[in-house]
Amino acid sequence: MTGRADDDLSGVRSLLFVPGDDPHKLAGALSSSADGVIADLEDAVAPKRKDSARLTVLETLSQNGDSARRLVRINGLDTPWAADDLAGLEDVAIDAIVVPKATPDTIGGLPRSGVPVIALIETSLGLRRAYEVAQHPRVVALMLGGADLGAELRLQSRNDGLELLHARSMLVVDSAAAGIRPPFDVVHLAPRNIDDLVTESRLARSLGFGGKACIHPCQIEPVNRVFSPSAAELEHAREVVDALDAALAAGFGTAIVRGQLVDEPVARHARSLLGQSH
Repeated sequence: MTGRADDDLSGVRSLLFVPGDDPHKLAGALSSSADGVIADLEDAVAPKRKDSARLTVLETLSQNGDSARRLVRINGLDTPWAADDLAGLEDVAIDAIVVPKATPDTIGGLPRSGVPVIALIETSLGLRRAYEVAQHPRVVALMLGGADLGAELRLQSRNDGLELLHARSMLVVDSAAAGIRPPFDVVHLAPRNIDDLVTESRLARSLGFGGKACIHPCQIEPVNRVFSPSAAELEHAREVVDALDAALAAGFGTAIVRGQLVDEPVARHARSLLGQSH
C-alpha cells in the first residue's frame, strides 16, 4: 500500500463515495470532477460480498490512473474484514484509507507510518476523543459521519443543520489544534436536492470545514464551488493583504478596508483564502 507524492490531501474539497462492488460506477467516478473518490468496502457492501468487492476495488484501482485522488474506506478495524482489506491494499498506489468509527483505540492499532488516514468520526466516543485521533501521525484529516452519530445520539434532522452544530464545531477545533487540514463534512443524503446541499455546504464552510463527502456525481460541482473562494472573496482578500502591507511599510500595524479594521489575523485569513484558489 503506497501513497503518492502529494498525499496530505490539502486542497481537496469533494470526496465521492462509490460502492466497492460496482466496477462501472467506480471507473466512472475516477474520471469525474471529484477531487477524490472513496471506494467503499464498508457500509455500501453487503457482508457476503466483502471479498468480491475487495477484489473489484483492487483491480479497478490498479487499472485506472485518473487525476482524482484515490481512497478506500476499509471495514472497521474491529471487524473480521479489516485485516484482509489492509493486506489487499499493500500493492496498490492510493492516496489514503478512510477508517470508519475511528477512536483512539482503533486508530492506535495502526502502524505509525504508512498511507495517510482520514478518520471517520461517527460515534460519541470518537467525537469525544477526536483530538486524540487527530494526533495519530498517519491521520491527515477528520470526517464527520452524521448518520451513525445521529442514530446514537437520537438527533432529529433539521433544515438548518443545527442538530450537528456541536459535532461540527468540535471537529474543526480538534483538527486545528492537532495541526491537520480542516475536516470533511457529512454526506447530504438527498442527492437531487441541490439547494439544500448548497445551504448545508455553506454552513459547514462557515464553521471552518474544508470539504464535504458526496454520494452522487451531481453533488460534486456544487460542493467544489462552495468550498472554493468566490471571485468576490478573492478580490476582497487581495485588498486586505495589499492594504496591510502598505500600512506596515508606512509604520502602521492596521489598515481600513471597506470600512472595517484590518490587522495581521485578518490578513492571515485573507492569505489563506488566496492560497485556496483553484
